[in-house]
Amino acid sequence: ISFPSPLEKGDVKLKTEALKKVIIMILNGEKLPGLLMTIIRFVLPLQDHTIKKLLLVFWEIVPKTTPDGRLLQEMILVCDAYRKDLQHPNEFIRGSTLRFLCKLKEAELLEPLMPAIRACLEHRHSYVRRNAVLAIYTIYRNFEHLIPDAPELIHDFLVNEKDASCKRNAFMMLIHADQDRALDYLSTCIDQVQTFGDILQLVIVELIYKVCHANPSERARFIRCIYNLLQSSSPAVKYEAAGTLVTLSSAPTAIKAAAQCYIDLIIKESDNNVKLIVLDRLIELKEHPSHERVLQDLVMDILRVLSTPDLEVRKKTLQLALDLVSSRNVEELVIVLKKEVIKTNNVTEHEDTDKYRQLLVRTLHSCSVRFPDMAANVIPVLMEFLSDNNEAAAADVLEFVREAIQRFDNLRPLIVEKMLEVFHAIKSVKIYRGALWILGEYCSTKEDIQSVMTEVRRSLGEIPIVESEIKKEAGELKPEEEVSVGPAQKLVTEMGTYATQSALSSSRPAKKEEDRPPLRGFLLDGDFFVAASLATTLTKIALRYISLVQEKKKQNSFIAEAMLLMATILHLGKSSLPKKPITDDDVDRISLCLKVLSECSPLMNDIFNKECRQSLSHMLSAKLEEEKLSQKKESEKRNVTVQPDDPISFMQLTAKNEMSSKEDQFQLSLLAAMGNTQRKEAADPLASKLNKVTQLTGFSDPVYAEAYVHVNQYDIVLDVLVVNQTSDTLQNCTLELATLGDLKLVEKPSPLTLAPHDFANIKANVKVASTENGIIFGNIVYDVSGAASDRNCVVLSDIHIDIMDYIQPASCTDAEFRQMWAEFEWENKVTVNTNIIDLNEYLQHILKSTNMKCLTPEKALSGYCGFMAANLYARSIFGEDALANVSIEKPIHLGPEAPVTGHIRIRAKSQGMALSLGDKINLSQKKTSL
Repeated sequence: ISFPSPLEKGDVKLKTEALKKVIIMILNGEKLPGLLMTIIRFVLPLQDHTIKKLLLVFWEIVPKTTPDGRLLQEMILVCDAYRKDLQHPNEFIRGSTLRFLCKLKEAELLEPLMPAIRACLEHRHSYVRRNAVLAIYTIYRNFEHLIPDAPELIHDFLVNEKDASCKRNAFMMLIHADQDRALDYLSTCIDQVQTFGDILQLVIVELIYKVCHANPSERARFIRCIYNLLQSSSPAVKYEAAGTLVTLSSAPTAIKAAAQCYIDLIIKESDNNVKLIVLDRLIELKEHPSHERVLQDLVMDILRVLSTPDLEVRKKTLQLALDLVSSRNVEELVIVLKKEVIKTNNVTEHEDTDKYRQLLVRTLHSCSVRFPDMAANVIPVLMEFLSDNNEAAAADVLEFVREAIQRFDNLRPLIVEKMLEVFHAIKSVKIYRGALWILGEYCSTKEDIQSVMTEVRRSLGEIPIVESEIKKEAGELKPEEEVSVGPAQKLVTEMGTYATQSALSSSRPAKKEEDRPPLRGFLLDGDFFVAASLATTLTKIALRYISLVQEKKKQNSFIAEAMLLMATILHLGKSSLPKKPITDDDVDRISLCLKVLSECSPLMNDIFNKECRQSLSHMLSAKLEEEKLSQKKESEKRNVTVQPDDPISFMQLTAKNEMSSKEDQFQLSLLAAMGNTQRKEAADPLASKLNKVTQLTGFSDPVYAEAYVHVNQYDIVLDVLVVNQTSDTLQNCTLELATLGDLKLVEKPSPLTLAPHDFANIKANVKVASTENGIIFGNIVYDVSGAASDRNCVVLSDIHIDIMDYIQPASCTDAEFRQMWAEFEWENKVTVNTNIIDLNEYLQHILKSTNMKCLTPEKALSGYCGFMAANLYARSIFGEDALANVSIEKPIHLGPEAPVTGHIRIRAKSQGMALSLGDKINLSQKKTSL
C-alpha cells in the first residue's frame, strides 16, 4: 500500500486525501496496523482544521486495543495530543474534541483528560461549554467512577449559566442523571420559565411529563407551569405543552385551554402539514366522551380555521365541526356556513372553490337532516346554487332539496316556490332533469301546476319546434348569402332537408345559440333523456290537474297542451335538426306518456302519482337507517364500558410503579418517528415477523442469505442476514440490489469482510413511490482472500413486495363512487375462478384478501337469490383510489355443490394499481383448506 509516502512527505492537500482513503479502507474492514505510528508522527501535529476533523473520525474507528484487549501503547501519545487540543485557544478545536470524547469507550484514555474537560466548563465561548456538558454527561453515564460528582458540578454550572443552549444541555443531563436535582432547579426558577429559550422550555415540558407520569402526586406542583407554557411564543412549546396538559389532567378547564391552544396554532401556522397534524390532535380529543362536551363549546373557534385556503384542512375542519355540533350551537354554525357559501359565490380564481362549495353544501345538508328546524333557514340560500355552473355542487343541492321536500311537509310550499324562481336559470341538463322531477312530484295546487306549465313553455320556446326552427333558418340565410357564397350551397342536404345546427354554427356567430331557451337548447343538442323526464312530469301534473279541476273544458285544454308539447318533441327528435337523433327508449317513454294521458285510467294515476313517491321514501328511510346504524357503531366504539367486576384503582392507594403502566407518549412518538411502532399482530402465530422472512439463496451456496422485509409506509427496510458457509475469509462482500416497478434504492449497502463461518446483517432501504407490485432482485459478490480468481457471485431469489401493505379499506358515498368509476380509465376484468360455493363467503374472502371495504350495505346483501352484486373501495397510503365491482352468481342448474361464477371489475387511475389488484385477486381466489 502506498500510503506512507503521501502521509509522510505530502503537503496538507495530499495528506487530507490519503487520510480519507485510510478511513474508507478501515470502514471496509481492512487492517492497517503499521499506519498508526506514521499518522501519530506526521499527521497528528498538523494544525489544519480539516485534518483535525478527519483525525477525530480516524481515532473513533481505528482499533485501539491489542487482540488480548489491552490498550495500545501508541494511544498514550494520542491522548496527550487531545489534552493539548482541549487547552487550544481556538474554540472550534476545543468544542469538536469534546464532541469526539463523547464517542470514546476507553476509560484509560479518558482518565488523564478529566481535569481539562472540567476546565472547559468555564470557557468564555458557549460552543465549548455546551459540548463540555455533553462530554461530562456521556462519561458519567459510561464511567461514573471518573467523575462521580458530575450531577452536583452540572447543577452548579446550570445555576450560573446564561446561554440557552448550554442550559438546555445541562438540564437534559440532570433529567437523565439525577432527576431530583433537575426538579430542585426547576422549583427554584418555576416562575421564570416563560422567559427561558424555547429549547429549554421543550426539555422542561418533557421533564414534567416524565415526573408526573411516574409519580402522579407531583401533578399539582407542576400543572401551573404547563399552563404558563401554553402562552409561550414558540409554537413547538405550545404544541408539546398542550399535549402534556391533556395527559396530566382531564379537568374541563385543562381540556379547554389545550384545545384553545391547538386552535390558535392551526390558525397562526402557515404550513398546511402542521395544520393537519394539530387538527388530528383535536379529533383525538373529541374521541374521548368526557372531552367532547368541552369541545362543543369551541365549535365557533374551530370554524375560524376555514379561512385556510387548503381543501384538505377545510374538509377535516368541517367534519370535526359537524361531529361536535349540538342543538345549542347549530344555529351559529349554520350562520357561519351560509356566510362561507355566499363568499364562494364570486370567487373563481382558486381551483378548489367548487369543491369547497360542494363540501359546504353537504355539511349544511347534514345539519338540516339532524336538526330539521334549520332546514327553513338553509334551503333559500342553497337553492340559488341550482343555477350554478358547477354541476357537482348543484347536484348536491338537488339531492338535499329532494330529501327535504319529502321529509318536511311544512317546507314544501317554500321549496316549490323557490324552485319555480330559479328554474329558468338552470344551466346544466342533469340538474334540469332533477328539478323537473321535483316540480312534477310535489306541485299539489292548481296555481303551482299552472306555473310549472308556464315555466316549461317558457323554457321550450315557440312551438311547434321544427317549423319555428326551419323558419328561423330561412329567415337568417339571406344576409349570410350576401357575405359568403362559399358555404351557402352546403346549407341544404342531398335529401332536401335543412342542415343541422352544428353545420351552420361554423359560418354564423354563436350569439344566436345563446338566445335559445334552455330546454330547447338541450333538445337541439340531442339530449332527449330530458324530454323523457319532461313527458313524465307533464303526465303527473296533468293527472293531478284533472283531480283538482272539475271543469271538463279546462281539463281537456290542459291535457291537450301537455300532449302537444310531447308530440312536438317527438317530431323534433325524428327530424334532422338536432345534433343527435332521439333514442328508441326515449321515443317509447314519450309515446307511453301520450297513451296514458289519452286514456287517463285510475291505475296509471296511482302508479304515476303515488308509487313513485313511495319508492323515494323507501330509499330515504333505508339510507337514514344505515346512517343511524353506523353512528351507533361509532358511539359503541367510543363508549368505554366498565365491567361490574373490574377493579377500581384509587390513586392514593396504588404503588408508584403501577401508575406508570400507561404508555409513555415521548417514547411512543420517538418509536413512531423511527418506524418501530409495533403493529397489533394477528392472533395466529404465522402473522408474526417470521412470515415476512424470504430465503434468498440455497443452503448449499457458499453464502447463505435471507431477508426480513419490513414495510413502514413509504419505506421498505430489507434486513438481510448473510452467512459465510465456507472456511475462507470473504472480502468486499457486497449486497448488490436492483428494483423493478416504482421502487427506488436509497443507498448502496457498504461492503463487508466476513470471517470463516461468520455472519452479518446488512440493512438496505428502498423508497416506494406508488401502489404497484414491485420486485427487488440482486446478487452477493465477494473476493476470497488469497485466491487469484475473479470476484465470486451468488444470485439471489427475487423479493416480491406485496401491494397489500399499502392498501387500506376506506369509504366513500355512492355518488363519489360513480363519479370515480366514470373518470378512471384503467379497468381490469377478473373472471371468478374459485372453489367456494357460497356467494357471501366468497365476498368476505375477497374483502379479506384485498383489504377493500364493501360499500354495499349489509341489508342489500342479506337474503339469498342466487346472484350478488357489490361495490368495493380502498385507498392506498399514497392517496390512490381503487374501485371494484363484484358480480357473482350461483349456477343453480349445476347443483348445490357448484362453485361461484362471475366477474370482478377493477378500476383505478393508474395501470399498476389495477393490474396489481387483479393479480392479487387471481392469486387468492381459491380458498386453501387448512
